[in-house]
Amino acid sequence: MSPEVNDWNASVIAEFRANGGKVGGGFAGAPLLLLHTTGARSGQERVNPVMYQDLGDGRIAVFASRGGAPTHPDWYRNLIAHPDVTIEIGTATRHVRARTATPDERAPIWEHQKATFPDFADYEAKTERVIPVVILEPA
Repeated sequence: MSPEVNDWNASVIAEFRANGGKVGGGFAGAPLLLLHTTGARSGQERVNPVMYQDLGDGRIAVFASRGGAPTHPDWYRNLIAHPDVTIEIGTATRHVRARTATPDERAPIWEHQKATFPDFADYEAKTERVIPVVILEPA
């Protein structure tokens, strides 16, 4: 990850924690969580701010969009290698288990995300890959 991305992530994380889970800028008003993963190769803890969708019943969906880049974000590869993760939503911390949504599960979640946040439709248009929808379930 580039130093600029690390600096940007660090500033969003600091703002998130200082304001009880609320941030401004491009994420103002959007549902945002902090995703704690274990590096697939390094084994080190990583923290990434990501948008989410509350699915109810304690389940959360996150989207491995990477802004429409041709490859998955590093945090997605980390989830595949180490699916037991921690998330911060607001001031609460939860332990969850990650899994990639099946195609039937993905379709309505993804369509809702694109309708609610049109940037996700732009990300989809930029890439040839299917953007994974990851379901985070209570551990």
